[in-house]
Amino acid sequence: MNRGRVALAVGGVLLVSAYAALMAVESLVLDPLAAVPGATLGEIHARLTAAGEDVASDIAWVIATASVGVVLAVSVAIIGHWQRFSLSTMAMMFLAIVAAGAVPAFLDGFRLGMDIADTYGVGGGAHTIWAGVLYLTSLAAAAAIAGIGIYKIRRRARNATLA
Repeated sequence: MNRGRVALAVGGVLLVSAYAALMAVESLVLDPLAAVPGATLGEIHARLTAAGEDVASDIAWVIATASVGVVLAVSVAIIGHWQRFSLSTMAMMFLAIVAAGAVPAFLDGFRLGMDIADTYGVGGGAHTIWAGVLYLTSLAAAAAIAGIGIYKIRRRARNATLA
């Protein structure tokens, strides 16, 4: 059993899970509360429901999209360990999930966010800094993938010239 691969698998799943949790909390709690200052989450949901919006569907959508990332990360951990992927390959796969997380993070804002914008007459964009944190984290993950790729290419080239 390769301890490095196990540690990377656990760390990768935790990283993706933390990203998914922040994405869900931002979309379902932080952003609605920031969009409608002074209202509780229960009051916001009650008004949205009274306006004919399907809050339960919005919540289910966000939880489902957040769960997809976690399922992918667990899959990478299991398959990567089973198939003995290199540490760099596994790291790039976990980082790719985080990088791709910007898309559902953006789309999740449309569900409940647009319902709130329509019902309360507020702007439909992000109302907290946390959406930006998610996007910057995805950007950093994409940059890290590029960095690992460049490192691997240079290492192969150096090994080829030494051989």
